[in-house]
Amino acid sequence: MRGDAPARALVVDAVDTPVDGVRHVRFTDPGGTPLPSFTPGSHVVVSCGVADNGRPRNNSYSLTGPEFEPEAYEISVRLDPSGRGGSQWIHGLAVGDVVEISRPRSAFAPVLTARHHLLVAGGIGVTPILSHVRAAAAWGRSFEVHYVFRPGDGPHLDELRALCGDRLHCYHTPDEFWDALGPALLDSPLGTHLYACGPGVLIDDLVARAGAAGWPGARIHHEHFGVGDLDAGEPFTLRLRRSGIDVPVPAGVSALDALEQQGVPVPNLCRQGVCGECRTAVVGGTPLHRDLYLTDQEKERGGHFMPCVSRADGNRIEVDL
Repeated sequence: MRGDAPARALVVDAVDTPVDGVRHVRFTDPGGTPLPSFTPGSHVVVSCGVADNGRPRNNSYSLTGPEFEPEAYEISVRLDPSGRGGSQWIHGLAVGDVVEISRPRSAFAPVLTARHHLLVAGGIGVTPILSHVRAAAAWGRSFEVHYVFRPGDGPHLDELRALCGDRLHCYHTPDEFWDALGPALLDSPLGTHLYACGPGVLIDDLVARAGAAGWPGARIHHEHFGVGDLDAGEPFTLRLRRSGIDVPVPAGVSALDALEQQGVPVPNLCRQGVCGECRTAVVGGTPLHRDLYLTDQEKERGGHFMPCVSRADGNRIEVDL
């Protein structure tokens, strides 16, 4: 595990396949002690072996189980047929395997002052939504869930049905989904907060429709799966203010990789623009943001960027290193 985030070795306690192509894994402490509590919507970073380039592969996965002093951390991971990322490694885990896992961290927490929680999930994006539902049901919060998935898919559908009752609404086509969600966006009580996790296309469309329906940005919360494949980008120079060094960043090379090649350490975990571990202060120039961690308001301010995926909007950027 890279970076300075606390991590611990946990053992695979159970594995199963709730639906075709999805592996559910349960991790426990080898000594049987309860694990640290976490905020609903939190994720952990799992050390998933070594990538083809020889670097440790660290992937972020949402926790699906109970959040208060849990006996286990549970994740559900859909297999990526392309072979990229850590999904194949996760699908190869067996009971008894020991895995290094970070402490939970939250970037998608429920707003406790919300009058109502409108929860939207697309496919495997149900994982952090399930965590929200567990807490909402346990604390008697007002909520509803809109879940779109392919027929026969629907990870964690039985658990959601048991937790939600008639507050769960399921759809199998985009038309069914938007026919129902359009009115929900318009008719939700004042003080409702919207939470969504799923494919980028769904999230982008939902955010746009919510904005058109008059939702303030502060009441819209979303989480993507990851940044996916990015274009190579343009070359630029990374100026390190404290050391006075100029670090060239070629096209196709991340700023984080360029820094490491120059012996400049930057704490990092996921290298996917998701976890926020490599967040770096920008003191000159304009970042070209490509991460999924910073809010739109933070990106507009331009005070930080994620060197694992983001670049310079221009030929130079200066950072506080």
